[in-house]
Amino acid sequence: MSDALKRRLGLGLLTTYGVGVMVGAGIYVLVGAVAAEAGVFAPLAFLIAGLIAAPSALSYAELSSRIPEASGEAAYVEKGLGLHWLAVLVGLAIVVAGTISAAAVLRGGVGYLTAIVDIPAEYAIIGIGAALTFVALVGVLESLSLAALFTIAEVIGLMGVVWAGFSAPPVADLTALPTPHWPGIAAAAALAFFAFIGFEDMVNMAEEARDPTRTLPRAILIALVITTLLYALVSLAAVRAVPVEVLSGSNRPLIEVWTRGTTLTPVVLSAIAVAAALNGVLAQIVMAARVLFGLGRREPLLRVFYHAHPRLGTPVLATLLLGVALITTALTLPVAQLAEMTATVLLVVFAIVNIALIALKRETPVAPFQTPAFVPWIGLFFALAALAATVWSNL
Repeated sequence: MSDALKRRLGLGLLTTYGVGVMVGAGIYVLVGAVAAEAGVFAPLAFLIAGLIAAPSALSYAELSSRIPEASGEAAYVEKGLGLHWLAVLVGLAIVVAGTISAAAVLRGGVGYLTAIVDIPAEYAIIGIGAALTFVALVGVLESLSLAALFTIAEVIGLMGVVWAGFSAPPVADLTALPTPHWPGIAAAAALAFFAFIGFEDMVNMAEEARDPTRTLPRAILIALVITTLLYALVSLAAVRAVPVEVLSGSNRPLIEVWTRGTTLTPVVLSAIAVAAALNGVLAQIVMAARVLFGLGRREPLLRVFYHAHPRLGTPVLATLLLGVALITTALTLPVAQLAEMTATVLLVVFAIVNIALIALKRETPVAPFQTPAFVPWIGLFFALAALAATVWSNL
């Protein structure tokens, strides 16, 4: 066994990885939920959410250039705040959140798959989970190349939705714009913020990136811009083609857009939704395995995970453990409720990571990729505000 991962990733694969994680399967349901709050101003809510996510994305970009390690957040917390126990706790929280998120996406993707193919859901979960774990074992280049293909298919599908939305006759709400309801737009922006969670996964690929101090910050920011534009375009097409009350009440809002703008079968879109789900699951397996690998370097109790296969260059034991945990979670646990909790956990992590960057900037102001001193403070404020809004909405 080796203790080194193989550096095989360039800017292109890292960027498509980030876009795939951020867009993911969530876009197929989130558009309707945001429209329920913001109405025809859903595209504005997504743009605002992208701006809210930007400071934390910039913080992660700078930290990835300062500390290009596999267990990103854990390394940032330990070096920024000097708290080993908190670093390990944050790393384990990322692993658990990634596993639950992947299980939720896998279950959702299987839902789309069983609507197309007559197969028992349990068999599909086991088969797909095992296949994606195998891909993650084979190599990071192979994993992210497959993820890139999924991402390209997904973006093509979303462009098809945009085309369908703009081909349909506009709804009355859009031809006579109502007065903006800013509390609703603000609530929708807070909800849409979760669409952009994913840049934190990218930093955990640092030890497999070529020239990570340059490529990772650029990949994070490019992926954020692409994702923001995609969500804004798709949501604009949706509110243009479908009445808000129909959009917000649908379990498959993009199918509603598709059927109003084209006579082509929506089965194609369902297949692309499956690809999006597979993309999200693979991305989370790869990411969480790298976090376990990095934690093994830092924590003696987890040292068993700090090994990479000498030929494949992947953390085999960590990947196998994640694959088993993913399948078990998808089959047995209430992942929908747990997924809501993971969003809260990630916001806490965002806040801690921004605090770590504030401390690091005071100690060492210069970094390979450097943001203004106020950026992590704004990131901290937005993370705490989104956390408060999430807690309040669950009371």
